[in-house]
Amino acid sequence: MDHERAREQLVARLDEQGRIERDSTREALLSVPRHEFVPENRRKDAYDDRPLPIGADQTISAPHMVAIMTDLLAPEAGDSVLEIGTGCGYHAAVTAAITDGVKSVEYHASLAESARERLTELGYAVDVRVGDGHDGWPEHAPYDGAYLTCAAPAIPEPVAEQVRPGGAIVAPIGTHRQTLVRARRRADGSLDRTEHGGVRFVPMQG
Repeated sequence: MDHERAREQLVARLDEQGRIERDSTREALLSVPRHEFVPENRRKDAYDDRPLPIGADQTISAPHMVAIMTDLLAPEAGDSVLEIGTGCGYHAAVTAAITDGVKSVEYHASLAESARERLTELGYAVDVRVGDGHDGWPEHAPYDGAYLTCAAPAIPEPVAEQVRPGGAIVAPIGTHRQTLVRARRRADGSLDRTEHGGVRFVPMQG
């Protein structure tokens, strides 16, 4: 299979559907080899625009959702970004292709280990640790932005506190019904929220 050609066709379809707004998001999706982040027996499906299982009852997000979340976060080169829910590492790789660095917290040790190895082999500047994402990763705060790849009832307060004023947090919020939320942290610590449609993510662990 010509993975590069399949990736180009996927990004072209997302463009046609209006799923990508920022040039940096488009370039990151074109550069990151999604097939390297899915189980070998699912690589033929790697450039379908849908979630795929990656083990431990977790999934790799559909490419259009990664595009939407990346556009909403709007990371810039040099930004420090916190990710909650490493999974297989694909979303972190897309973010790192723009920012040159991501700190990522994964609840499942087996996923964290395999993602760390994969990201290192592929040359992405992503630090992965095993932990409860509700706590964030305070040692490297403050961050310019943060995002969750798993659904929580609310944005975890420690994660919000670890984002600098003016920074954005993007997260699926809700239990049975989930909404994609972008929250901008104000100088007084409060959050200015906007909603961006219904979504379906695996629940946050911990």
